[in-house]
Amino acid sequence: MSKLRRTISRWANSSDQHARDLRRTYADSGVAMIAEAPDRELVRLRGTLRTVTLRPRGGVPALEAELFDGSGVLTVVWLGRRRIAGISPGRSIEVQGRIGTHDGVRIIYNPRYELMP
Repeated sequence: MSKLRRTISRWANSSDQHARDLRRTYADSGVAMIAEAPDRELVRLRGTLRTVTLRPRGGVPALEAELFDGSGVLTVVWLGRRRIAGISPGRSIEVQGRIGTHDGVRIIYNPRYELMP
């Protein structure tokens, strides 16, 4: 086995372990896993913000974040916001809202949110 293949394999295994750890951390009654959360129904989700970017939508400022819980990824968008105190990459957060789909991407617009310790 080449050194590159071993390195990639080790990295993939650590990513899998990280995802398993996140699923265990965020599993709780009343909170859905992103991969299993139904669309167009009110859901509560917990995860870690992987990215946070300012991406205008239709000329309106929009703060966009990628939420990851180990089972899947969801885009969270706050319309009309340029920044929100505490919303930054690596932060654990709980969001509540309805999941929709835009261009094949699952999104929650303007969710209620709570920063987690």
